Amino acid sequence: MSGEGDLSAYLRPTWFIDSDSPEVREFSRNAVGSAATPEEKAKLLFYAVRDGINYDPYRIEFTPEAFRASTILKKGFGYCVAKAIVLTAASRAVGVPSRLRFADVRNHLTTERLRRLMKTDLFIFHGYSEFYLHNRWVKATPTFNLSLCERFKVKPLDFDGVNDAVFHPFDAEGRRHMEYVHDHGSFADVPYERIVEMFRLHYGAYFEVKKETEAGAFEREAVLERP
Repeated sequence: MSGEGDLSAYLRPTWFIDSDSPEVREFSRNAVGSAATPEEKAKLLFYAVRDGINYDPYRIEFTPEAFRASTILKKGFGYCVAKAIVLTAASRAVGVPSRLRFADVRNHLTTERLRRLMKTDLFIFHGYSEFYLHNRWVKATPTFNLSLCERFKVKPLDFDGVNDAVFHPFDAEGRRHMEYVHDHGSFADVPYERIVEMFRLHYGAYFEVKKETEAGAFEREAVLERP
């Protein structure tokens, strides 16, 4: 790991990335099992977060507590940033250096209701994780769980512990899926105030809507709109 220098900031817990919490430690232990290498651990953690925490863009809370890895694990759902926080915390809990990265992405596959709510197809501060493996940083995006990909007819994103795992530009039927527009860079901790500021700036209406959406609503909408 000499190529990066001091990696301690990407291994220690923070208030948000509470890799020392009982919830994160238990989740990590169960996910990695007897895996011995950092690559194997990162791969197993990726799938545990991808499919173990359901993606839900409707039930987002903007309190600091809602952005803690242990809180997200207790809920069992979250949007891209929440899932990246859990993956980053779980990685640090098993000794694999990890950090958060953010980018603005244009999502061409969403639902009509979410488009009306956001008033755009541009997702600001989309979050994902980076692992330090093979003396370099490797990107991993655990956002869409397998069942959601099947509903949207999007190829599920896989991670082999070696190559970057970022969104495919096209879905399973050749339609444009994700387009990366702007990279905000990497962070050792959650830039909570910046995220909330950007959401208020771009999605003001989201803070006014009542959070009464049922679990699984996003997947049901995908089924109805993409039979």
